[in-house]
Amino acid sequence: MFGRLLRADGSLRFDQRNRRPPRDSVNALLSYAYTLLMHSCAGALQACGLDPYIGFLHSAQYGKPALALDLMEEFRAIIADSVVLTVVNNRVLTDDDFIEEFGAVRLKNESRRRFLEKFEERMETEIHHPIFEYRATYRRCLELQARLLARALEGEIADYPPFCVR
Repeated sequence: MFGRLLRADGSLRFDQRNRRPPRDSVNALLSYAYTLLMHSCAGALQACGLDPYIGFLHSAQYGKPALALDLMEEFRAIIADSVVLTVVNNRVLTDDDFIEEFGAVRLKNESRRRFLEKFEERMETEIHHPIFEYRATYRRCLELQARLLARALEGEIADYPPFCVR
């Protein structure tokens, strides 16, 4: 369904998800956005004293930050997918911004900066936090969710409240 959200007249297309390596431009952007978001989630968890490698939903494997990937699920669509849709549909990036090497597609170095700028803009977007009822950036929301998870694990609150924007 992700491909249906892309402008039909755009040069970048999405047929299906593929990774390791991404074989088209949109999959390269999704992989990059998910990596950035995963590292942001891992940082928020570590700031709260949680080990990002011991999770609930994702399997534990050496070098896989399972808890960061778990936390990331709440924010994947509203941060990472949203940024990819924005840069593709607004033509911030086009096919000319990518290189194909050895069957893998990646962003050119100078184009990566434009994507990072849009990702950071999204992370700094302020919203009305659905649980705490005050304005917070998405970056702060990651930390707040990590703190709520820590409180639930320590028994300070009965249930972990998931982050829902609607």
